[in-house]
Amino acid sequence: MADDDIWQDKPLVLPWLKGRWEHLLELNEQNRLPHALLINGPEGIGKACFALALANYMLCRSPQAGSACGHCRSCELSSSGGHPDMYRLQPDEPGKPIKIDQVRQLTEFIYSTAQQGGYRIVIIDPADSMNINAANALLKMLEEPGSDTLLMLLTHRLGQMLPTIKSRCQRVDMPLADTQLATQWVATQLEVDAAEAEQLLVIAHNSPLQALAYKQDDLLGLRARVLKGLADILKNRRSVIEVSQSLYKEDLELVLGWIYSWLVDIARTSENNTDEDLLRHSDARNMLVAVARKVGSKKLYQFADSVHEARRDVMFRRNPNKQLLMEKLLHQWYMLPRP
Repeated sequence: MADDDIWQDKPLVLPWLKGRWEHLLELNEQNRLPHALLINGPEGIGKACFALALANYMLCRSPQAGSACGHCRSCELSSSGGHPDMYRLQPDEPGKPIKIDQVRQLTEFIYSTAQQGGYRIVIIDPADSMNINAANALLKMLEEPGSDTLLMLLTHRLGQMLPTIKSRCQRVDMPLADTQLATQWVATQLEVDAAEAEQLLVIAHNSPLQALAYKQDDLLGLRARVLKGLADILKNRRSVIEVSQSLYKEDLELVLGWIYSWLVDIARTSENNTDEDLLRHSDARNMLVAVARKVGSKKLYQFADSVHEARRDVMFRRNPNKQLLMEKLLHQWYMLPRP
């Protein structure tokens, strides 16, 4: 799932990021804001809308009380999505790389004069999706971007960034969302009670924007399908191949993340005499407890390693055969509680 998909066009500083916002505004007031920021943090915490809010602030002609005024000509251009001094560089399609030709097209913008007489802003999201040639093409711009230019590179996969890119940016690490703040925020946004908001955050690994997407984009429906498929395999209602065929075209990074989380619950429960209170994923409780009662630790950890490695292959675009990958993993799942 792309970071902040449903909020990426909304210039907001979400409550758990206020500290980072105040820090960057202070640097700006002291004329110490660097020309390149590497904004790093987990998916779904609000990096994209944070970067857009900072872009609007820097472009605003009359910022007030730590935010863009919303009324000047620059703010009107920003709100229309057509500010001539803001450039947003993204893959042509979700999940695809940013290519060298796209970075080259940025050159003219970087070295031109700002049309509104202020800053030029570049947002690259996700920056880790640049292929090696694109990243190398960006290096010169990072070294000599020109005056009154701010480049913001967003990533949730810092390890995928070239060291030469990282060394030319000031890293801004975004914190995990405070649990209490995030629960209250999700409950308000979705108009649900705190208990439901809390469970959504557990499922979404404490990423508030992903928690919203689970509810609004019917990811809970996909999650239920995955759970049913796993249960069907264990009970011999469907074969490994049948379930694999129903799932391999889905977002495997997301699906494998769920499976890994369930394995963590199984491990936690099996090591503590099947104490069900240790389970975090209540929607999978019955199946997880049943597996925890039968599984051996060696087999469980081997399977967890397989899921983790498969997820890395998908995440880092190593082009695995997704159907075969799912068949292999689901066969291991089938054998998990068996002698």
